[in-house]
Amino acid sequence: MPIGMFALERIESLEQIIKKSRFRAIAAPVTSEQAAKDFLANHADAGANHNCWAWRIGQAYRFSDDGEPSGTAGKPILQAIDGQSLDNVAVVVTRWFGGVLLGTGGLIRAYGGTAAACLRAASIIELIPTLDAAITVQFSDLALVKARLAAFPSVRIVRETFLDAGAEMVLTVPQASAAEIALTLADATSGRVVLAPEN
Repeated sequence: MPIGMFALERIESLEQIIKKSRFRAIAAPVTSEQAAKDFLANHADAGANHNCWAWRIGQAYRFSDDGEPSGTAGKPILQAIDGQSLDNVAVVVTRWFGGVLLGTGGLIRAYGGTAAACLRAASIIELIPTLDAAITVQFSDLALVKARLAAFPSVRIVRETFLDAGAEMVLTVPQASAAEIALTLADATSGRVVLAPEN
């Protein structure tokens, strides 16, 4: 896997039986603490013995052992998230007790392992750092500029506003290729189009 951060494309779930206890992990992409809380509220099973969870959004993270011995559930779930370089993700691992005690090490392996297996099965996408930029384009350059932008598949036109003499566009561009995109647009239009960071 290349160095970088990744996010889930969609919700993923996985179940396994470990010493008669049933463990179900559900992982989802989340973009805010509130989204993580909503996901956990919607996917915890009130009929289960434990709903242990963890989430990470950038530098912010939280986890809960939900009644399991301290450090045996929430933290291993968070370690499964971090171990796969995932961001903007929440995972809940629900346990239905099967009558066999797993012990501290067994619980850590069961919660962390179920979360990790679920995350490995998930479809992931690489998170590419981007920035918003604005350009003003005369009508005579518009088709050319759009053609040049199309050569960069990771560029998105977020907004396009037509003016009397042309258009103003707000773009999302990968930070790593912003300078190359700016140069391409300036070259194509003899310096008439300047890529400027959006405020």
